[in-house]
Amino acid sequence: MLKSGISIGRLFGIPLRLHFSWFFIFALVTWALATNYFPGVYPEWSLTSSIVTGIITSLMFFGSVLLHELMHSVVAIKSGIPVKSITLFIFGGVSQITEEPSNPKLELKIAIAGPLTSLLLGGMFWVIFDMVPASFEYIIAVSFWLSLINIMLGVFNLLPGFPLDGGRVLRAILWWRSGNLRRATRWASNAGRGISFLFIFGGIWLIFQGPEWWFNGLWLAFIGWFLGNAAVGSYRQLTLQQMLQGHTVSEAMTRNCVKIQQHLTLNELVNEHILSTGNQCFVIADGDNIRGLITLKEVKAIPQEEWTDKKVTEAMLPFEDLMHVRPDEDLAHVLKVLTEEEIGQLPVVEGGNIIGMISRENLLAFINIRDKLGM
Repeated sequence: MLKSGISIGRLFGIPLRLHFSWFFIFALVTWALATNYFPGVYPEWSLTSSIVTGIITSLMFFGSVLLHELMHSVVAIKSGIPVKSITLFIFGGVSQITEEPSNPKLELKIAIAGPLTSLLLGGMFWVIFDMVPASFEYIIAVSFWLSLINIMLGVFNLLPGFPLDGGRVLRAILWWRSGNLRRATRWASNAGRGISFLFIFGGIWLIFQGPEWWFNGLWLAFIGWFLGNAAVGSYRQLTLQQMLQGHTVSEAMTRNCVKIQQHLTLNELVNEHILSTGNQCFVIADGDNIRGLITLKEVKAIPQEEWTDKKVTEAMLPFEDLMHVRPDEDLAHVLKVLTEEEIGQLPVVEGGNIIGMISRENLLAFINIRDKLGM
């Protein structure tokens, strides 16, 4: 979901990205500040002053969100856990930390860093608001709002529901007490679902309070829905990873990736190989040399009227560009790669040859069969 977006640079070696949904929330916050908040508190301001101050305040707010996520990431990196990126999106920000913490103490350190940063920023902006002379009206207006919003952000993230920071704090405590990460995650996720239901019901209640509350009610319910899905998804992800640990790619991969020669057209591929055999994955070769891989996804990306003239080599994924795994790699690692890269399958390579494919469906089928066998 959050892989797409615009790169805006790096901090401490961590890639920073803006998801496309961020532009919507940035415009919404700026609009609310410029047309509602600032005109209400400072009616003597011109529209231009409100708009400019709204843009500056909104940028500083998202800068605060970025610092919140950056502190999570810095603590993780200093603890030896890689961080792939930080992305700002419609609900704030997310640090893509590539590994689960190895112990509850580390989980607690990473989780608490963000909310403490927000609360500290709230305090700093309050000091600015309190100390600046009354003649600096714009600075006072911006610092007061940023103080309140950062304190609210810190408190909100401390709510004890996974995957919020407070939920991760709760999980760390439960993990420390029980010694069982999976059980602690289940409890913290259930708390997260409970909080999400409160948000949804609270949003519905606001909607029935009148038209002026409709937007706030819908937004609150939407946040609740997002938190609920995130709580369930996070627990499912951890459960799958633990069930796959200790098993290798060779146990779950499919080996029906047929080799075809590079001279074939897409039309020949479809009619002579895909429709007649049902296979959906093909290795493209030049004699014994592997040139690339083509699946239904690559075929569908080419307009059907061009299939007669297009060679398979023009639609394939070149071998040197393929992200791949080895047959002896851990399935839990494969699940993490598929999730992080937002892809459905990976080729399995051994000795420079593609010997099969591993997909999400393979992993789920592997787990399902072992579960039915009671293994």
